[in-house]
Amino acid sequence: MFVHINIHFGVGIIVASVFNHLLELNFLEFFLVVVFSFICDFDILFSNYALDSNHRMLISHSILPSIIITVLGVIFNWIILIIGGLSYSLHVIIDTFDWGTNFFYFKKKQVGLKLLITKEEFANISMHLSQYKKPGSFFDKKYYGNKGIILTEVIIFISMIMLISIFAFRYFLLIVIYFIFLGFHLHRHFKLKQIESD
Repeated sequence: MFVHINIHFGVGIIVASVFNHLLELNFLEFFLVVVFSFICDFDILFSNYALDSNHRMLISHSILPSIIITVLGVIFNWIILIIGGLSYSLHVIIDTFDWGTNFFYFKKKQVGLKLLITKEEFANISMHLSQYKKPGSFFDKKYYGNKGIILTEVIIFISMIMLISIFAFRYFLLIVIYFIFLGFHLHRHFKLKQIESD
């Protein structure tokens, strides 16, 4: 559907590993930084409340929560919240590259480079979605059909493995969560392909 949650998780591991090298994070601190990197994708559970049922139009997919998290980190003098704010903001910034996100929230407008969708497709999204048995197949096909996205996934995976191995090896088992998220997306991908081919 969108930049997959395993990518955001991988970015969280990268950020947490680098800061672990600098600050020697305990498990809870390390894990919190990682969680901040993907938690906003669970707003998909509230898509029905979003403009066009698009979870990226919710406030959770704007830059505002990361600013609030960072400010709370400054107020309470807790560096983990500041790093968590960075981790959260990276999620929102990354999401501007594929389909766009409601970055500033107040305008309720999807902004970003939208590299996986043309202006025509974006303007006539309902027509394009209606060409598929499942609307998610449109996004899935665009995502997996883009070599840049696949290359990005590979680079983030390799970077994640290298950095956690070098800077935070004691937390290496957290990588299992990456594979759970990846498995979810691959299962969905093959299921959608099967539905469209039947």
